[in-house]
Amino acid sequence: MTEHLLAPPPTHPPVPPRVQRPTALLPGVAATVLFAAYAAIAVRRHQLLLTSGFDLGIFEQEVRSYAHGRLPTSSLKGPGFPLLGDHFSPIVATLAPVYRLFPSAVTLLVAQAALLAVAAIPLVRHARDRLGAPAALVVAVGYGLSWGIAEAVTFDFHEVAFAVPLIAFAAVALAERRPVHAVAWALPLVLVKEDLGLTVAAVGVLAAWRGARGIGLLAAAGGVAATLVETRIIIPAFNPAGHDAYTSQISGSVPDQFATLLASPDAKIGTLVALLTPTAFLAVRSPVFLLAVPTLLWRFLADNPNYWGTRYHYSAVLMPIAFAAFVDVLSGRGHRRWELTVSLMATALLIPSHPLRYAPDLVKPQPQTAAARRLLDRVPAGVTVAASNPLAPQLTARDDVSLFGPASLDRVHPDYIVLDTGPGGSYPYSPDRQRQLREQTLADGYQVVGVSGPVTILARTPPGAPPRPDR
Repeated sequence: MTEHLLAPPPTHPPVPPRVQRPTALLPGVAATVLFAAYAAIAVRRHQLLLTSGFDLGIFEQEVRSYAHGRLPTSSLKGPGFPLLGDHFSPIVATLAPVYRLFPSAVTLLVAQAALLAVAAIPLVRHARDRLGAPAALVVAVGYGLSWGIAEAVTFDFHEVAFAVPLIAFAAVALAERRPVHAVAWALPLVLVKEDLGLTVAAVGVLAAWRGARGIGLLAAAGGVAATLVETRIIIPAFNPAGHDAYTSQISGSVPDQFATLLASPDAKIGTLVALLTPTAFLAVRSPVFLLAVPTLLWRFLADNPNYWGTRYHYSAVLMPIAFAAFVDVLSGRGHRRWELTVSLMATALLIPSHPLRYAPDLVKPQPQTAAARRLLDRVPAGVTVAASNPLAPQLTARDDVSLFGPASLDRVHPDYIVLDTGPGGSYPYSPDRQRQLREQTLADGYQVVGVSGPVTILARTPPGAPPRPDR
């Protein structure tokens, strides 16, 4: 590996102009196609009530706070909960101007689609310049349909969407022996999420190894310092409990941490296999792949099983690293046809195992969902609402929405209650617990004012007012 790190970049014959010109637009075209697909899937899922308060509703409340000049809070997390005490993600504030113009959860979903698609530009360009147009198409398909990106697209909105293009540009810059550019692209990661300072540190170490010793070591130290400041000072200062709830998931003695690292090897090894398979297991041979180590390490050390596998958005930041490393390795090999073929086949074979397999179902008519959305339109703007998790992001743009449960009923006393009694609608409570809470609301004076399929709306009856009839 040391020889690979210190070796000069391999030379390749220049691409003839007659070949180069038709492929010049390939990175932009790939990004445009991916953006259209990601946005269509995400927006359609929202229309079908397949998004959730945790996390789309929370992030919309965060952006809405910034858009109105306030520090971010989320009533879904708790009354007036300060989100800077949950995760340190001030970069989300950059969406505030657009949100003022288009105040909707859809704005966040479209922005995420754009960010994830933009990451394809450096990856596809890098493959085109190093390996030619066929390889660039393989990388475009491999990244665009990768399971980590698919999980992010189909699970609401998350701040890591900002990290994906930054990491893509940084990883490609390292592969192209442009260490200063890599550091420049990586530095904003400290504003995306508190753990990403460690990724900045990894970029800094590789940049120093690639020749930018001073700026690389400075970036490495700064990345570690940023993570420490954010997790030890900033987040605890804002958190009502006075500590970072997530770093506490990595705790205990060294033997305890080692035991956690070795726990559930099937899930963790499965994640590594899924990450490397689309690269024919070649990505691990590039030093660029070392950028994935901080994210993989904290996830596997945490005692939260949700971090260990391939579900949710946690692996989105790993996809550009894997494909940048893949191209880096292929650029030093003479014969590449079988590797590219394996990559394309692996991408296709993995699709049935990730959320894109459900994409065709999104185009089917859903009359019951349309009726439920019309019912939700009856909830007035500017009121307090306690909503079931799947219904919350339908209302966060116009109402003060909390999660339906004991806390919201006891402390908020919402004007309206919006319940989803369908499968999964009771999260984080059991269906039986949700039914108990519903009975409690009726005893407390709430009246059912609308029902459509699994969706029920209740309104608080003013003192002395007659009961409202069901509609």
